[in-house]
Amino acid sequence: MTIGPAVGIMAVAILALVRPAAAQVPPGVGEGWKGEFEHAASQLTKLAEAIPADKFGWRPGPGVRSIAEVCMHVAIGNHFLLAQAGAKPTTDLTKLGKEPEKGITDKDGVIKFMKESFEAVRTSVPGLDRAAERKLFGKAVKADDVLLRLLVHNHEHMGQLIAYARANGVVPPWTAARGQ
Repeated sequence: MTIGPAVGIMAVAILALVRPAAAQVPPGVGEGWKGEFEHAASQLTKLAEAIPADKFGWRPGPGVRSIAEVCMHVAIGNHFLLAQAGAKPTTDLTKLGKEPEKGITDKDGVIKFMKESFEAVRTSVPGLDRAAERKLFGKAVKADDVLLRLLVHNHEHMGQLIAYARANGVVPPWTAARGQ
């Protein structure tokens, strides 16, 4: 069986379409745990910064986390999961009160706390024994598995924040930069 010129032209056309998409891959994607974490931290920060301060109390319905509470949940989760992975706590979450996700509500304070949690991850992870056995929600796991949960948790709530932002007329900055 021979491949005709039409098939060759189609193959070149497909590769031309695929190549530009690959060139648009954001920094960190496909670069291992650290790269993926930096990608999520960057996008969560940019998205929170793009949302107007007067929308930080917005929630899609009663009993559902507000924008500020989602950002706080991400940050609290980072601190909690770092501790579960064996890192020494860098912040005292009890200072946030009985409902920590509601402990800080203003945009600047929430973003500052979220950025501090990302920095805690950056400084704590290199010193961890990632193969050490830990407990996560009562289950024996490796510290590396706890860090995977941290990464997945960040991405899970980034998706939530994207939906919240769009519901409030905010286009994610990385999408807006592509003109979409």
